[in-house]
Amino acid sequence: MPESRRNHLPQLPDADHFRSLEWIEKANAPVLAIGKDYGSGLKVPPHSHSRTQLWWARHGVVLVHTPGGRWMIPPGHALLIPAGTEHSAEMVSDVRMHSIYISADASPADRPLVLEITALVASLIDALVGAESEESSERREQLIMDLLLAEIPRLAERPLGLPFPQNQRLASLCRQFLKAPSATATIDQWADRMGISRRSFTRLFRQETGISFVTWRQQACIFGSLPRIADGEPIIAVALDAGYENVAAFTTMFRRMLGAPPSLYLRGQSG
Repeated sequence: MPESRRNHLPQLPDADHFRSLEWIEKANAPVLAIGKDYGSGLKVPPHSHSRTQLWWARHGVVLVHTPGGRWMIPPGHALLIPAGTEHSAEMVSDVRMHSIYISADASPADRPLVLEITALVASLIDALVGAESEESSERREQLIMDLLLAEIPRLAERPLGLPFPQNQRLASLCRQFLKAPSATATIDQWADRMGISRRSFTRLFRQETGISFVTWRQQACIFGSLPRIADGEPIIAVALDAGYENVAAFTTMFRRMLGAPPSLYLRGQSG
């Protein structure tokens, strides 16, 4: 594959991050593919691209921050980041990422989306990232890119985005909750902490986040559980710490949001 369309980056110090950004901005190819390894705990500083990015967690779990929310990328999923969106990232575990950069016109998304990667799209991305020794004709590369661009809009969205409020008092409660998510937290408790009525709180919360408090709470609990499950902690401990009465209730919520039970999900996606 021509060098202008593919770049293999080893695990690099954080200082080299902007070097790869410069390569992305200067390249002329319609689709760019990058494979990169990150160590657990590594933080990527805030930045943006003139292209839309499809950031796929080949292995590991990543937490991405944007001005408007938090986004979890577990194995087998990708975050579609619209062009011009400032974002930073934190590696929850050792991570192997495959990123695709495409023109903003080719992806009209106006907000970040967590998408489930199909076997077909995974194979197409792998083919573009490829190996340095791989021989590939420009015709084949073009066919792969065209099919990938056609498949991306067909990917299923998963509710792993966590919108964050601009209201400082409410944002403070949200940050505290993320440190210790609990499925038993109630609207009345949060309303009392803000010193407002239940009705005012529910209206404010939806205005600030675009979703209900209950939906946000459920998503936040999954946010808290994914890194722990990725670290191999017992599911029963994760479920009870999140405030669920039993593993069955936790598994039902997990399956509804991610399409598979926690006992199989990360093991199957990262195997």
